[in-house]
Amino acid sequence: QFLMANKLDTAMWISRLFTVYCSALFVLPLLGLHEAASFYQRALLANALTSALRLHQRLPHFQLSRVFLAQALLEDSCHYLLYSLIFVNSYPVTMSIFPVLLFSLLHAATYTKKVLDARSSNSLPFLRNLLEKLNANQQNILKFIACNEIFLMPATVFMLFSGQGSLLQPFIYYRFLTLRYSSRRNPYCRTLFTELRIVVEHLIMKPSCPVFVRRLCLSGISFISRLAPTVA
Repeated sequence: QFLMANKLDTAMWISRLFTVYCSALFVLPLLGLHEAASFYQRALLANALTSALRLHQRLPHFQLSRVFLAQALLEDSCHYLLYSLIFVNSYPVTMSIFPVLLFSLLHAATYTKKVLDARSSNSLPFLRNLLEKLNANQQNILKFIACNEIFLMPATVFMLFSGQGSLLQPFIYYRFLTLRYSSRRNPYCRTLFTELRIVVEHLIMKPSCPVFVRRLCLSGISFISRLAPTVA
């Protein structure tokens, strides 16, 4: 009754579980490397479906207008719909599947707990303990996802020069990264950029750091800072 009363949430729950399943079989290619590539695509397509359903839930009345597009781009679900489309037809990159896998796992765990509560307050204690542990590590998981989002930017450039990526991919991914940086709901990408800058500045200001390395890092920090969008 709970699942039927919340059909859209249940559909997203099933698609997230399927995303976790496909992502796991890509990361751990138990069925062979050829099959792993197909699971990579399936995971991203399932994530695109979940993101589209979530976006529909957040903005139910679609309009072909500039205002609607601006509102959609503020939603994290729109960001990850774009993310899935960026990588779904690209060369499989293990780093790119982790954000999809972990976000799906976190959201699926939250809804699984609701399903268990609807069934009985004491049902499946072992599974409940696993969900509690996952929830306790949520902040670390979100930081890890943000770290993946950031380091995928140079990875897309490397893929371009190695012949495994398209010319447009780094530019589209840069747009995705600016949306994540400006996210209203998830500040972890912004936080990680700040933390990485502090760590790098601390290391290069040590007397043992060569001058040319210090100048190179400071130039890089200045360049990245100019590319960062303004956050209200």
